[in-house]
Amino acid sequence: MMLYVINGEDVPDSLEKRMAARPEHLKRIQALQEEGRLVLAGPYPAIDSQDPGTAGFSGSLIVAEFDSLQAAQAWADADPYVSSGIYQKVTVKPFKKVLPA
Repeated sequence: MMLYVINGEDVPDSLEKRMAARPEHLKRIQALQEEGRLVLAGPYPAIDSQDPGTAGFSGSLIVAEFDSLQAAQAWADADPYVSSGIYQKVTVKPFKKVLPA
């Protein structure tokens, strides 16, 4: 197993679509957490605020363990935020955690 970064970039004005797809999106991430594979996950607020309100979010970051880059890419491709047209671009890269040790 190795760590991978999944970086999703939202289409403009994605908030309404995000809210509709969020329960299924979170269910998949919670499964990674239950399996002990999740390092962190969360959205990028579109403005400099913990709660961006109607400004919404500009994307999301997930760092988790997968068997391979192909497995991480397949998992990312199956995300509800992809199928719902929320993410306009998803980048998946291998990641080496150095700190905190």
